Order: sequence, then C-alpha cells, then structure tokens
Amino acid sequence: MKKPGADRYRPAMILTISLFFLWGMANNLNDILIAQFRRAFTLSDFETSFVQQVFYLGYFLLAIPAAMVARERGYKSAIVLGLLLYALGALLFYPAAQQGEYRYFLVALFVIACGLAFLETAANPLMTEFGDPTKAARRLNLAQAANPVGTVAGVLIGKYFILSDMTHNEASIAALSPAARSILLRSEVQAVQTPYLIIGLVVLGFAIAASVIRFPGKADQEAIEPGHTASFRTAFRRPQLIAATIAQFFYVGAQVGLWSYTIRYAEQNMTGMIERDAADYLFASLVLFGIGRFVGTALMSHVTPPRLLRIFAMASLCLSVGAAITGGQTGLVLLVATSFFMSIQFPTIFALGVSGLGPLRRVGASLIVMAVIGGAVLTGAMGFLSDRFSINAALCVPALAFLVVIHFAMRDHKQASVVDDSLAH
Repeated sequence: MKKPGADRYRPAMILTISLFFLWGMANNLNDILIAQFRRAFTLSDFETSFVQQVFYLGYFLLAIPAAMVARERGYKSAIVLGLLLYALGALLFYPAAQQGEYRYFLVALFVIACGLAFLETAANPLMTEFGDPTKAARRLNLAQAANPVGTVAGVLIGKYFILSDMTHNEASIAALSPAARSILLRSEVQAVQTPYLIIGLVVLGFAIAASVIRFPGKADQEAIEPGHTASFRTAFRRPQLIAATIAQFFYVGAQVGLWSYTIRYAEQNMTGMIERDAADYLFASLVLFGIGRFVGTALMSHVTPPRLLRIFAMASLCLSVGAAITGGQTGLVLLVATSFFMSIQFPTIFALGVSGLGPLRRVGASLIVMAVIGGAVLTGAMGFLSDRFSINAALCVPALAFLVVIHFAMRDHKQASVVDDSLAH
C-alpha cells in the first residue's frame, strides 16, 4: 500500500519528531528530582526511588490502553491525549509545591508517565506512515536523534533551574533552627515550580497544535486470528519473545537505576561535591549514551546484533563492577563510561524479541514495552541496598541485570541477523 506523501504530512512529522525530545527530557528530569527531593523532604535513598517507581508504573499500566487508542481512534487521538496528560502532570507540580508534600509530586509524575506511554506507543510506528516506505528507517533515525538531545536538555534544566549551588548535608540542615530549616526546605521544594510550569504550558501548546494538524488515518489493522486474547496466548508461547521481555525488564532497571543514582554516587565518592557539580557527570553519561548509539548502529553493519549486544553488555558489567569496587574519581569515571555501552541495548533487545513474529509483532512489542516496569523495581532495590550498605554496594543490582542481558544475547536468534532499529528507545 502506498504511503501518504511526506509533504502532505510534513507538519505532523515535525511535531512527531519533537515528541522524542519531549519524553527524553521528562525521563531524565527524574534523575534531578531524585537528588532534589532527597534533600527537600529528607528522604532515604529507597524513598527517593519512589520517583521512578510511580513513573514506570504509569508506563506499565498505560502501554496496552495506549495501543488500543492508537488502533481504534488513530495516532492523532493518542498523541493529543498523551500530550494533554503530560501537560496536566507538569502543571500539577505547581500545586504540589504549594502543598509541600512528596506524595503530591508522585501523583504528578504518575500522570506525566501516563501521557508518555501514549506518546511512545504512537510515535515510533507513526514515523513509518510518513512518505516513502523505503525511507522509513531514515525518518525514524532522524526522530530518534531528538531523544538524547531531550535527555541532555532535561539534565541542563535541572542543573541550572532546580538544583541549588549550595552545599547542604543532613548534619548541617539538622543544625539549623526550626524556622531556618523550614525556610530552606521550602525553597528547595518550590524550586521545581517554575521549570515544570513552563514545561506544562509548552506541552499544552504542542497538544493544541497536534489537535489542528492533519495526521495519517487510523493505523492499519493486522490480521491476527483468532482475536486479541488468543494473540496474547500465542505470544506467550514464543520463548524468544519471553526471553526478550525478561532481558528488557532487567536492562531498563539497570539503565534507570544507574542514572537515578549517578548524582548520589558522585556525592558519596567525591568529598565536598555539591549536587549541581555532580549533575555534570550525569550530563556526560547522557552525551556518551548518544554517541554510543550512533557508534553501535554503525558497528552493526559489521557485527551481528546479538554478538554486539553481548559485547556491550559485558563491557557494562565490567564497568559497573569496577565502579562498585574502586570508588572515588576512578569509580565515577567508570560509572559514566557505562552509559556508552548501554546505548544499543534497549533497541537491540526489542528488535531481537519481535523478530520473526509476523502478525504477532504488535502484541509482542506491547509486552516488551511493559517490561520497562523494571525501571521501578530495580531502582527501588538499589535504594534499599544503598540505605543499608552504600551506593557502591547498590551497583551489584545493575551488574546482575547486565548478566541477564548477556545470557539473552547468547541465545540462538535464527532470524536476528538484522536489527530493526526503528524501535530504538
């Protein structure tokens, strides 16, 4: 079937590309919020992990409903609804800061995540609907390039507009008078108000634009028999898909956990380092992640995806273990370097998992998307271990996760010689 011309839907394509930027920014602002909320609400490391737990719970719960909306009402409806939820969640930060309670921020983050579930579910397949189908991969690569730009923007927004440039630890805060402590912590909470208010208004503007822009019609229905319920039952009988779902659960948990606690690791391993300076190491991690994605994609023309995935996962394992053991400046450098080798893991696991599924591809993709709940579970586990031992000890969690990815990469993928990088995260 001939696809609509690119010129006809150029505004829709530009807006869709911007979605990759918007959700990248939201995801990595969470890493800043963890550091900010830890001090503002005097939380333990495990309690700060609630930020990622509620966030990825939203993804988990809304992945299938989002796919249903895209299928039944079209991509445009899914995108507009996703943007409205994203904007609503960001705007909820304002009253949450006024109330000054952690739980209200968690509700706002959950609403944002629900919106992002709709955006991510719609944006990747939508890019294949624009223009010449033989150039779909090129269009998707262009869109995916906006994602790491968004992640970097999120960290920079957090560093310069949320994180304080003052050094405060638990002891110095406890030494303040009740009045002075209350004023300090209140200012830390309210620091998130203006950035998220602006983000909410900008995203709302995107929602209004999406509502008036012309998009391609409803996604083509796939011939799945004998119905969606049977499709899921059939999908669960595919060992390769189940293995990919498990591997993705652990990989996403490792990625989210490492980035969530990079600032915390820097503070504990570098004497006198303040949060704003520690954010530079998170920034460097995301830059390396973006570079690694381009390098890894280029290498796949010479190395099979399963083999490259195994090499990158092994490197990630060694670097995370090295960071746990060495600590200090060396450990921090090793931790940052891990991001380069994490870069290709999500899309490669995804593509290998859905390879050869045929009409079950969409159902299989939904299952793998739901595996991002690993970002909540493993981040919580890292926080728990950090509170009881140290942040260095908590790095055993992503190390074990990379072992699972290595095991998956060593499986026999008969139809995995070419990675469908259109599903890159």
